[in-house]
Amino acid sequence: MCRPCRFCRFGSAVHDVRAMPTRWIDTHCHLDAPEFDADRDAVAERARAAGVALLVLPAVQARDFERVRALAHATGHCYALGIHPLFVPQAEEGDLQRLAQALQRHRDDARLVAVGEIGLDHFVPGLDLARQRHFYLAQLQLAREAGLPAILHVRRSADALLHGLRRIPVSGGIAHAFNGSAAQARQFVERGFRLGFGGAMTHERALQIRRLATELPAEALVLETDAPDIPPHWLYRTAAQRAAGERSRNEPAELPRIAQTLAQLRGWSLDETARITGLNACAALPRLGAWWTP
Repeated sequence: MCRPCRFCRFGSAVHDVRAMPTRWIDTHCHLDAPEFDADRDAVAERARAAGVALLVLPAVQARDFERVRALAHATGHCYALGIHPLFVPQAEEGDLQRLAQALQRHRDDARLVAVGEIGLDHFVPGLDLARQRHFYLAQLQLAREAGLPAILHVRRSADALLHGLRRIPVSGGIAHAFNGSAAQARQFVERGFRLGFGGAMTHERALQIRRLATELPAEALVLETDAPDIPPHWLYRTAAQRAAGERSRNEPAELPRIAQTLAQLRGWSLDETARITGLNACAALPRLGAWWTP
């Protein structure tokens, strides 16, 4: 059982989520982000109180690998290691070796569930796409060698990501914040991937995302927040509001309310939604099964 530890300050007792009621899995949460520096303990406690039993914390750059791992262990959650495409410009070639070494060093760590967040971003202007592709393919190869699934950043890049997966197949994973076509979705699913749905799905104008969430096979869907990013509609602030100082920070505690949208779109109960998406998450990232049971 967990000792009282304000869930949890670094270095305190580890929460064992297997002792908690089985509820929601947030498959993508950047709890290590600087937006949470002032109140990380409180954010984690609110998630636990909301029934979010398990978080997956993906690293985004090599210098954060050990900090993300330590945070996952301190809070009783899971983690992934990788170099995000938006961090590729400041990455060094040696960071790929650092990732290889970290995956080898922690290969027996049951909380290490994937290589991620990796991928391609074709939305942000001015990025070196060839360099992104080099880092993406190299990290796919590391995931393949480690026998781990991948957590993919997909932003206007689904076809290019699929091309990489045809060259270097991996053991499935999650296409995070998916917003591609139904045909692209099917190709990811055929390769063992599940598709991440979060705050964007709650916006009524997100017609393509809501259509996918409604029509894709049930086994294709997992839930995520991408906290502190991709706020649901009730947290969204316009550029003018943000410039005026209004916050739009997302939190993992928002996951059950985000899940209500998926439940409504699919005609599921919340219990069914938690069970189905939780089982899908464990199928995508099999090591989660050590920490979550339906």
